[in-house]
Amino acid sequence: MIRPLALALAAALLATTAVAAQTADAPSASAAPAEPIKGTPAENAGARPFTGDGMWKAFHEQDGVHRIVGDTIDLSMADPRISDIFKGNDIPKLKTLLEEQFCYLLGGGCTYKGRDMKTAHKDMGLQMSDFNALVENLQTAMDREHVPFRDQNRLLAKLAPMERTTVTR
Repeated sequence: MIRPLALALAAALLATTAVAAQTADAPSASAAPAEPIKGTPAENAGARPFTGDGMWKAFHEQDGVHRIVGDTIDLSMADPRISDIFKGNDIPKLKTLLEEQFCYLLGGGCTYKGRDMKTAHKDMGLQMSDFNALVENLQTAMDREHVPFRDQNRLLAKLAPMERTTVTR
C-alpha cells in the first residue's frame, strides 16, 4: 500500500536515476565535456533542507541513509516492474547522488551535486506506475531502517512538488 506523499520521494529517486544514466557513459577524453550542472544545491535537490538535526537523526544519519538508499536501489533493480529503468545506469554513481540528496535534504551537511529534477527526467517517459513500484521499495527500505512514519512523511511532504517535473506520461 502506498503511503501519503510517498510518490514525491519516488520522484526524487527516479530523478537521481536519470542523473546516473546521463553520467553512465562518460565521454572519452576527445569528446565534448558533459553539460555543466546549473543551479544551487537547493534548486537541484528539489527542496530546501530541514533545519536542525532532528530529521538527520530520525533517518539514523549517514549509516542509515546509506542503508536506505542501497536497499531501495537493490530492491528496485530486482523488481520486474521497474528494473528496466536501472539497466545501463552507473549504479554506484546513482547511489552516491541519492545519498548526497538525502543527506542534503535531511540536514546532514552534504552538498547535492546532481542535476535539477526537470533536466534529469528529460525524455525518460516516466509514468505513475513507475513511481508506485519504487515507492513500495522505498517504504520497505525505510521500514527496515525503522524510520518513524511521521518522519518519513515529513520528508515526503518536502519532496511532493517534484512530482510535477518528473512524471511525463
